Amino acid sequence: MNRDLLSRSAAACGLLLSDAQLDAFTVLTKELQRWNRQINLTAIETDDEITIKHLVDSLQLAPLLEQGMRLLDIGSGGGFPALPLSLVRTDLVITSIDAVAKKISFQKHMCRLLNISGIEAVHGRVEQLGKTSPGVYDVVTSRAFSNLPQLLGLASPLLCEQGVVIAMRGAEKEAELQEHYRSIEKAGFVFEKVVRYDLPMKMGERCLIIARKSSFYG
Repeated sequence: MNRDLLSRSAAACGLLLSDAQLDAFTVLTKELQRWNRQINLTAIETDDEITIKHLVDSLQLAPLLEQGMRLLDIGSGGGFPALPLSLVRTDLVITSIDAVAKKISFQKHMCRLLNISGIEAVHGRVEQLGKTSPGVYDVVTSRAFSNLPQLLGLASPLLCEQGVVIAMRGAEKEAELQEHYRSIEKAGFVFEKVVRYDLPMKMGERCLIIARKSSFYG
């Protein structure tokens, strides 16, 4: 892991990482690489790529989250953004869900290894979670879904009143807002804003599309 790069990028988000936190991120990176050699968790493999595309990208959410929020990450894969957020925002109550068992196994392994208590990693489908935990979450995040209306439809029953969806996207996906603007309203959401940022070392332009559940729709 590139400690200096992560430290500087986190500071740009208003996060001053301690040596203990940087050590934890180093362990996370090494374990991700070790597991990846055996069970193929991610196509992102090098120290710089993991630092930037997994860790720095995940931490962009931290300044947007209020104290004590209940967060659900849909299609969490190897635990991004859930694991990095749990290391810098211990006030959050995080649930991560993925349909691939080996990815949830990795997340649980990291929670044990780093003594993380703020995450519940769930193996399953989000549709089932919508039946068992309706209206539980303050915010739903996802890097996995390419279809914004589909994400909003899945998130809606899980969110509390005025809950928020933060869709993590490549910059090119911002065009979804024009294509799906009416679908956003039909799903019972109000578009709030787009947060744009560039990843370090020219590794991509990113955006966070933020929509709030409208009380008009219940």
